[in-house]
Amino acid sequence: MNVLHGGDVIVGALGHRNALHGYEGVLPKSVEAGQVLHVLNLGGVVGKCVSHNPDVGKPFQFEVLGQVLVYPEFGSRQGRPANIKLPALKGGNALPRCPVVFVAGTCMNSGKTAAASAIVRRLRQAGMRVGGLKLTGVSLMKDTLAMGDYGAEVALDFTDAGIVCTSQDTAAPTAHVLFSEMAARGVDVIVAETGDGVMGEYGVQAILSDPELMKLSSAFVFCANDPVGVKGGVDYLRDAFGIAADLIAGPATDNRVGIRFIEKHVHVPAMNARTDPKGVGEFVLNLVRKRSAA
Repeated sequence: MNVLHGGDVIVGALGHRNALHGYEGVLPKSVEAGQVLHVLNLGGVVGKCVSHNPDVGKPFQFEVLGQVLVYPEFGSRQGRPANIKLPALKGGNALPRCPVVFVAGTCMNSGKTAAASAIVRRLRQAGMRVGGLKLTGVSLMKDTLAMGDYGAEVALDFTDAGIVCTSQDTAAPTAHVLFSEMAARGVDVIVAETGDGVMGEYGVQAILSDPELMKLSSAFVFCANDPVGVKGGVDYLRDAFGIAADLIAGPATDNRVGIRFIEKHVHVPAMNARTDPKGVGEFVLNLVRKRSAA
C-alpha cells in the first residue's frame, strides 16, 4: 500500500477494470516500451483508463519500461514473457461438501469484507478450520489478507487461479477452481465473498446463476449502503436467482434507523459488522450449525 511517487519503478499486470467508485480501464491493443498507460487500482493492475469517478480523480500515469521475464529452464538465460497464469491453481473435479457462507452486496464499499471478516473470526473461535475466498473483482490482496488476519487457515482469490479481473465469462469457472481447491485443503467451512455488486460487470450474476455453486450455500449475507439498496437487492436476489438473504449488513445498518426499517419492511434480520461483529458471527455460526445438522 505504498504511495507512488515520480521515478518509482513498479511491476504491474495488464488487466481491465469496471469500478463504479474508481476507474474504468481497458486492455490496450498493444504495449511497447515508452508507452504511457495508467495504474488502475492499488493491486497493480495496469491498462488504459477510459473514464474515472470524480471523487478519485485521474489515475496515476506510468511509462512502460519493458516486460517481466521468467527463466523456466535451469541454466538458461533465455527469458520468456511472464504471465499470471504460469503459477495458477488448476483445481480438481470435486466441489467441497462443507458449509459455505456467501457474502454479497450492492456494490464496492458496501461492507462485504467487514462482514466476511467478522464471520471468519467467529467460526474460527468456534474451533472450525475456515477457508476464505474472494470470488470476483479486480486483483488486490487486501481482502484475502484481512480474512487471514481474522483467522482463515487458507485465503484465496481469483488471482490465484490466474485471473487479473473477473468477468461474466470467467467468474463461474474460476469459482469452481477455487472451491475445488478448498475441498482439497480439507477446511470445515468456507466464507466466500463476491467483489463488486450483484449487478455489475465482474461476473457475480454468473456465480449466482450457477446451480452447483449455489447448492453449496448454508447462509447468504447481503450488504448494502442504504434501505433502498437493501430492498432492491433482496428482491433482485429472490426474483432473478431464487436466493433468500439470511442477514443484512453494511452501512444500511449503521444505526437503529436502518436496522428498524429493514426488519420491519424487508423482513430480514439486520446487524452491523462494525458495531456488533460478534453478533453477526454468532448469527451465521448458529445458522450454519442448524442447516448442517438438517
